[in-house]
Amino acid sequence: MRMLKQEEENDEVEVTWEDQQRINAFSKLNARYRSLEDKINALKLEKEGLDDLSTELELSDEVEPVLYRIGEAFVHMPHARAMKRLEKDQAAVSQEIEKFADSAETCDKEMKELKLVLYAKFGSAINLDE
Repeated sequence: MRMLKQEEENDEVEVTWEDQQRINAFSKLNARYRSLEDKINALKLEKEGLDDLSTELELSDEVEPVLYRIGEAFVHMPHARAMKRLEKDQAAVSQEIEKFADSAETCDKEMKELKLVLYAKFGSAINLDE
């Protein structure tokens, strides 16, 4: 770190109502983006669990019923039905991951646009990076 020279110091830039709205929009988008990232990570863990379950079911005995979790409960079901249910659940999780990833990408794009405008006006007087 270094100290800025007198001429390098940025004089106070007036923050207009529109600027404040852009800053607020950026903040909301950033919070939403972080939330989406957390959801995506949780869903990826769930998908890994479903993939592991798929491997286990392929190796298991097809005659014995399988305990399959639905929500908070475990239900006995035939092996074939459990495999179909598992495929359906895997597809649903993949679709959710894709949906959240698209939303996160949209948020990121909008945040980059706002960063350009805000950094152009405020320069180093504003910090929008983590």
